[in-house]
Amino acid sequence: MSRYRLAPTPAQVAALLEQCGHARFVWNLALEQWSMWRPGRRSHAPRFVAQARQLTEARANNDWLRAGSQMVQQQALRDFDQAVTRFFAGINRRPTWRKAGRHEGFRIVGAQASRTERLSRRWGRVLVPKVGWIRFRLSRPLPEAKSYRVTRDRAGRWHVAFAVAPDPIPAPANGDVVGVDRGVIVSAALSTGELLYCPRLRPGEKSRLLRLQRRLSKAQHGSNRRARIVAAIAHLKARETDRRKDWVEQTSTDLARRFDVIRVEDLRIRKLTRSAKGTVAEPGKNVRQKAGLNRGILANGWGCLVERLEHKAVGRVEKVVPAYTSQTCSRCGTKDRKARENQADFRCPSCGYIANADVNAATNIAAGRAVTARGADGVRSAAKREPQLATSASMSWNPRPSGRGGRQAMSS
Repeated sequence: MSRYRLAPTPAQVAALLEQCGHARFVWNLALEQWSMWRPGRRSHAPRFVAQARQLTEARANNDWLRAGSQMVQQQALRDFDQAVTRFFAGINRRPTWRKAGRHEGFRIVGAQASRTERLSRRWGRVLVPKVGWIRFRLSRPLPEAKSYRVTRDRAGRWHVAFAVAPDPIPAPANGDVVGVDRGVIVSAALSTGELLYCPRLRPGEKSRLLRLQRRLSKAQHGSNRRARIVAAIAHLKARETDRRKDWVEQTSTDLARRFDVIRVEDLRIRKLTRSAKGTVAEPGKNVRQKAGLNRGILANGWGCLVERLEHKAVGRVEKVVPAYTSQTCSRCGTKDRKARENQADFRCPSCGYIANADVNAATNIAAGRAVTARGADGVRSAAKREPQLATSASMSWNPRPSGRGGRQAMSS
């Protein structure tokens, strides 16, 4: 993806929000149809082709829907169909409802996606259907794409992202292998001894964020004061997100250029960051501590770093079974849970080896010294873990009732 900052006028902002509302409305109606089907029914929930026909009928009967772009609404249906397919393949989570202010965006494909122009060295413009030409900052060369997505984040910033596959970074052909150990205190420790830290909010920004959150708890719902506080918090969090993404891009590019093979732990981040609050009948333990750990994991960009490494170093990223990598001595191979004295220090009781605990774990990852229950090799290829997309013929519909009502602009 090549993303650029849009600079729409106030009139264009209103038109873009209307398009986002249409795409969100169509998505939610498709989700409602899908949620109404239950196991045991003879017919399946309608897929993209049937829903596209229903969309045509809905546009003919509703002037407000017909005023929007048909491409935007059809692509919302196609995106939902793809989300359902990836859900049954075990790749993504179950599709959820899209909310105003949180899910603002739509996609343009085909010939209209190539209608871009370069105005100057710093500015370009793109033609958005039903909106017109919108200027954007040329922060990088303009790509040739067949589709793009317009989005608005919670801080109110508009972006256009062109769908292009960037060329992978060529391997340096030096035979070097590096292990990357991801942590909460040290974002990424390398087997070379380097300790990398993901940038966070500065102390002054953290204090301001805390003050804003306290004011938000006292603000009345629906008031203008609350809206201003929410926007200020969103700006601070967007600043932190931008810094994290920039750090991920720079770190992944540096590793892809320096090393032939990059080994990381095969972590299930979604399961690691799952809430521990439990249920009413069986409440969880140490919920607040687990929530703080979850925030620390997500703030360090564990998943984004590996994802970008797989994009840039294609075929050169290997995933190691994470069992006992932090308890094993990288020099003699002795496994002892007491060898890690604290978060930063590792001392082997067998050979007396002393090192940084994260660097020791990264060295084990680089050597593939993961210990499995059966003593098998701990190195996995990243390609072996990619699940295959299920075909529509092999998928079984197993929706759950949503319990929500919606406007019946499309027949079910």
